[in-house]
Amino acid sequence: MTQRERAKLFMPFDAMKGLKEALRKREERHLREERAELSEDRQAELSATLRLLEIGTDIAVKHYRVDRYIVTSGTVSEICPELRYLLAGDRKIRFEDIYDMKILT
Repeated sequence: MTQRERAKLFMPFDAMKGLKEALRKREERHLREERAELSEDRQAELSATLRLLEIGTDIAVKHYRVDRYIVTSGTVSEICPELRYLLAGDRKIRFEDIYDMKILT
């Protein structure tokens, strides 16, 4: 038996080709979160917190991104009320995507 033939014996074998990919896609669908509707009280709280923000403020923001909620922490480098977004760290966060926000001190 040549060395090449021997190497083939020890190569990984995927008996169910495509199964890993199908399972990964199913898991991604399962992990998706729907965007939550905020009550008027919660919207008022977030608006009040947004009015307190200044450039250089450290914040932690829970916001919707693509298909789930994530938490971004960072320093506010830009606030644009006209276009309804802020920059925290290197992430642009739209006001309508914000679910929760805390000012860190």
